[in-house]
Amino acid sequence: MNVARTWAFADGGSKPLQSAPGVYNEQMFQGLDFVISEAKNYGIHLILSLVDNFEAFGGKKQYVAWAVQKGQQLTSDDDFFTNPMVKEFYKNYVKDVLTRVNKITNVAYKDDPTILSWELINEPRCPSDLSGKTIQNWITEMAGHLRSIDTNHLLEIGLEGFYGNDKKQYNPNSINYGTDFISNNQIQGIDFTTIHIYPDQCNEHNVPIIPMEKRTYN
Repeated sequence: MNVARTWAFADGGSKPLQSAPGVYNEQMFQGLDFVISEAKNYGIHLILSLVDNFEAFGGKKQYVAWAVQKGQQLTSDDDFFTNPMVKEFYKNYVKDVLTRVNKITNVAYKDDPTILSWELINEPRCPSDLSGKTIQNWITEMAGHLRSIDTNHLLEIGLEGFYGNDKKQYNPNSINYGTDFISNNQIQGIDFTTIHIYPDQCNEHNVPIIPMEKRTYN
């Protein structure tokens, strides 16, 4: 194995990389510098995820909380995908990570060939909009933003692999999380797909497998 995915985020909490929007813990950032440097030394390429859907390391809930602290009237973690202030927080963070110069290698992250790909968000879900439009719009906007800074690396979303409403019967328990594996990955700027497999859980639910279709992507 020569590719590993890891977090390029830690939002809020006791040991944050980002303690507030645009406020960084340099010691933690140097820890990420070290991870990238060591990966290079061992011939490993990295997929670096930029935020979490869940709250274990802050994630979208922390971003929404920061906006509330600044007077925004928000009521859902899913406001992460639509609120202009929250989106600006995220865009600024993406820019700061991509343009950081590694203190060990002296190479900017956006220029470092050790990094194989960026991941927009780990396992995005938007249960407040099962039509999929919110996630689709957010991915389109953020992929364009990241591409405006870095054209050297691949980009993927971080999807688990769930289908949208038209094929939700192939999801575990036919659940819909507001994402669509097909349409989300056809967005311009997205280079490859991801699927997160949890065999034990899936086997418990006797999940059917959707037949693969031949598709052409430009």
